[in-house]
Amino acid sequence: MKKEILIGFAVGVIATIFGFIFAIQIFGHSDDWGTVIEQAITEGFFTKLMSIGALLNLGAFFIFLKKNKDHRAKGVLISTVVILIITMVIKFFN
Repeated sequence: MKKEILIGFAVGVIATIFGFIFAIQIFGHSDDWGTVIEQAITEGFFTKLMSIGALLNLGAFFIFLKKNKDHRAKGVLISTVVILIITMVIKFFN
């Protein structure tokens, strides 16, 4: 059971990373990811990019539910909550 939750957590983190990269490619005004991230931090929309990146977790969550992999879906949900907490910490302490 713990292994299934850990797999779901890893899928959630990886999906968030891919979503974040995808958001950078769409909304960034440069081909250099470092420049886009630096610009996002200075202009204050870095947390918005993180939130958009976490949207891919929604798809992973429902795929796991459809396949009756409830523990993996729980892991995706946990990773989404962790990303939420990290986003809030960055938002309010920056």
